[in-house]
Amino acid sequence: MNDATTANRAPKDPGAECAGPAVSAVTFGEAFRLWVKVALNSFGGPAGQIAVMHRYLVEEKRWISEGRFLHALNYCMLLPGPEAQQLATYIGWLLHRTWGGIVAGTLFVLPGALAIWVLSVLYAGYQEVRLVQWIFFGLKAAVLAVVVEAVIRIGKRALKNRVMTALAALAFVGIFLFDVPFPAIVLGAAAVGYVGGRYRPDIFSGGAGHGGKKADPCTEQAVDRLLEAGGLEHTRPSAGRALGVAATWLLVWALPFALILFFQGSDGVFFQIAAFFSKAAVVTFGGAYAVLAYAAQMAVDTFGWMQPHEMLDGLGMAETTPGPLIMVLQFVGYLAAFRNPGGLDPLWAGTLGAAVTTWVTFAPCFLWIFLGAPYIEALRGNRNLSAALSAITAAVVGVILNLAVWFTVNTVFGKVDELRALGMHLLVPVWGTLNLPSLAIAVFATLAIFRWKLSMLKTIAASAALGVVYQLILRMAG
Repeated sequence: MNDATTANRAPKDPGAECAGPAVSAVTFGEAFRLWVKVALNSFGGPAGQIAVMHRYLVEEKRWISEGRFLHALNYCMLLPGPEAQQLATYIGWLLHRTWGGIVAGTLFVLPGALAIWVLSVLYAGYQEVRLVQWIFFGLKAAVLAVVVEAVIRIGKRALKNRVMTALAALAFVGIFLFDVPFPAIVLGAAAVGYVGGRYRPDIFSGGAGHGGKKADPCTEQAVDRLLEAGGLEHTRPSAGRALGVAATWLLVWALPFALILFFQGSDGVFFQIAAFFSKAAVVTFGGAYAVLAYAAQMAVDTFGWMQPHEMLDGLGMAETTPGPLIMVLQFVGYLAAFRNPGGLDPLWAGTLGAAVTTWVTFAPCFLWIFLGAPYIEALRGNRNLSAALSAITAAVVGVILNLAVWFTVNTVFGKVDELRALGMHLLVPVWGTLNLPSLAIAVFATLAIFRWKLSMLKTIAASAALGVVYQLILRMAG
């Protein structure tokens, strides 16, 4: 037997002698209610949303094992688009087949889509209303604490040892100081993990989370056994099934194009919206911040749909509402159609533009999951692949930390300079522009989450109220 074969042989299951499962079967109704709960608590960007799902699905309900959760997460990290929404779709599909994935993925998006639509209407029609500005003042500061909490939570489970921590640190330095593209970071981490997994599998696979506790093998085995008892035939890949899935979801993706061509043709703003955001859904890896740079350039310079500062306002909306941060694109689509309504009422045109944007942004996500997940499940026992994906997850922690730093300096400081030297790119906050009220609300939110153990919803609501109170006091004092 050669070394490669030995390296890929799965070790003896330490939980082989465990008793039967200590968890109960999951009904579709139970899953539906939990996905609603996940959607309503999915604040703080992808890190926070993934942490929320982990807490509910792995720690509290024990509907999916730690290993399966991380395996699914690693795959979703490789895809273009919102990884948290795709992870929800993957787990929903794993539990209850295609309809389970559709329900989980759609519910994950729906609250945020409705919230962004309401805020877009207020922004486009009532942008100067003071109350709207005051609420956003408090919300933006609160998100800082939510993002920090999310980075810590996911980092504890991904950074299993010093090597994984070093990968996260290298990824952070690469993207923060040297603007290394996210796909390059993913490929580099995958190569390190794949090679490392062949020679040091003890480092690159398995083990306890850095700063966390090792998953109990009996619980892991019990959860997997129960999941398999529910029938996993739908997870077995086949060429015929893959062709059917691809045809179905490509048609779903193309539906808005057909309707727009029939009713308006290809010259109007709606076809531009459908075509542009379909391209964005395919080419933008790295989450909402990667989309932001690309969408801002096109929306401002090429199409003339909005002003540069409005993209940041949209990102603030997405940061402070439930759902994926990529919902910022819905705001762009709303403004594009609102300001170029053709013969429609601007409100209805904006609503249609938002709907088209959301459709073409998320339809591909279902395609990626339903098409690729069976093959990823089939490779779940491959040690080399698992090592590569584990390394990717560690690197992504560094990327998320970079996003947290970026958001912090741009919220707490009124002005941030960019210093470039020796190939490095560094954000340097102008200390004279430190916003003390924003910092104070951020500190309050941090204490609320870490010390007082308030939920994210309560923390964000309280921070929004503090923002309004501060602005009222400021106005009365003036």
